[in-house]
Amino acid sequence: MPLEIIRNDITKVHADAIVNAANTSLLGGGGVDGAIHRAAGSQLLAECRALGGCEIGQAKITKGYKLPAKYIIHTVGPVWHGGNDNEEKLLADCYKNSLALAKKHNLESIAFPLISSGAFGYPKDRALKTAISIIGDFLLSNDMTVYLVVFDKAAFALSEKLFSSITQYIDDKYIEEHPVDRSNRLEERHILKEYCIEEPMLSPIREPEPAAKRKRSLDDVVKHMDETFSQMLLRLIDEKGMTDAETYKKANIDRKLFSKIRNDINYKPSKPTAIAFAIALRLNLDETKDLLLKAGFALSHSSKFDIIIQYFIDEENYNIFEINEALFAFDQNLLGV
Repeated sequence: MPLEIIRNDITKVHADAIVNAANTSLLGGGGVDGAIHRAAGSQLLAECRALGGCEIGQAKITKGYKLPAKYIIHTVGPVWHGGNDNEEKLLADCYKNSLALAKKHNLESIAFPLISSGAFGYPKDRALKTAISIIGDFLLSNDMTVYLVVFDKAAFALSEKLFSSITQYIDDKYIEEHPVDRSNRLEERHILKEYCIEEPMLSPIREPEPAAKRKRSLDDVVKHMDETFSQMLLRLIDEKGMTDAETYKKANIDRKLFSKIRNDINYKPSKPTAIAFAIALRLNLDETKDLLLKAGFALSHSSKFDIIIQYFIDEENYNIFEINEALFAFDQNLLGV
């Protein structure tokens, strides 16, 4: 997965490089900085002394020494002074310059802490928003695996407004129900329900949505009933005028996995992977359900994961990284691999 949010001790993460939220001297300190220096050993301090410090927003690289990571990228985040002292740009520069340094050294993976969100006092929700935004933009044009590492739930904070909005949406939509029917007639019954065609011996079906909300006709759905997931995905990519690379990057999917899907007509993805492609293609709710059916899945109001996905589709927010940010906050699986 190109961007993954994980709970871990960053000194134990296996990546080509981990990022140290350092101070300007680079000689160690408290929090993440001190933990990294202790885990790496005294040789790190000796190398850091030769670097001559680091300016706020800039980044420098050293060896990882006793750490699982081969390298440490040291960056100095801003101290929070209320938001009127160029803090946002400086924090963004920390991520940009660290990623640029990783790219320069041909690294394939890098792990970040939530920079400045500890002793430097940067509000966690704002720090998280900046991290997700900068890393997400970088990954749309670069191939690298990036981990955003949080030590515990207290170190992670979704914006209060978004958290409350999603919570209310879940409260409104969440219901207890029986597992979704996954019989051989699943797709057929879906079509019948969508177009309010009576089916004998079935419970009453929901009212049809206004015609203006429909994005495809019954003829179109029936015409593509025999498509596999892979065939439908590739057709949609062509119809949307997107490239393969643009699609798998926006889906937070690894290039190797996409290659497997493209080359295997009968490939069966996981549900998060299927939904990730629906998000990348900016499918509406009906189109998303159709794509999921090809993989044998459906959306349910008895699943918080599914409801959160529906929330973002309803809001027409197709930023995969922001969606994963919300899923992580609600302890749900992330989209992608």
